[in-house]
Amino acid sequence: MDDNMKQLQQILMEVETEAEHLLLARQQLVENDKLRNGNREALTALRKRARTTKTSVPSPFESIMREIGGSESKPLVKEVCRTCGDHDSTEHTWMMFPGSDVFARVPFHAAHTILEKDQERLDYNAKKLQSYVKEKSLWISERGGLDDKISPGVLRSLVTLTDKSN
Repeated sequence: MDDNMKQLQQILMEVETEAEHLLLARQQLVENDKLRNGNREALTALRKRARTTKTSVPSPFESIMREIGGSESKPLVKEVCRTCGDHDSTEHTWMMFPGSDVFARVPFHAAHTILEKDQERLDYNAKKLQSYVKEKSLWISERGGLDDKISPGVLRSLVTLTDKSN
C-alpha cells in the first residue's frame, strides 16, 4: 500500500474514533438534559407546594434589617431557606431517589436540598460535556473533512468502488 494511502487511512481512523467519542458525548448530554429537566420540574413542584418562587423569599440580610427596629434581643443571623420560606420544613414529602426505583418519605427541606445539590451537579456535568463537545468538534474540523482534500466526485467513486477478483 502506498504511504499516502496509509497516511489517509490513519487520519480517517483517528477522525472516525473522535467522531464516535463526539456522538457519545452528545448522547450523554441529551440524557443529562432529561435529568436536569426532571429535577427542575420537581423543584418547581416543591416551590409551588411551599408557595414560594426563587426570588419571593427575602434574603437573611433583608429579614434581619426589617427586624432590627425592635429593642429586644434577636439572633444576628436568621436562617431563611429560599425554597421553604415560611413553609414547615419538617413536613414530610415523598421522593424517588435519582438512579433508583426507591421512594422514601423525607422532610421537605431535605428533599429540596437533595434536588438542588443534584441540579448543581448536573449543571456542572452539562457544562463539562458541552466544552468536551466543542473541543472534539473543533479538533475534527481542524483535521479537515474529506471534502477539503478530495473532491466529492472522487469521494463518490471511492465509496462505490467494489473489489472484484477474477
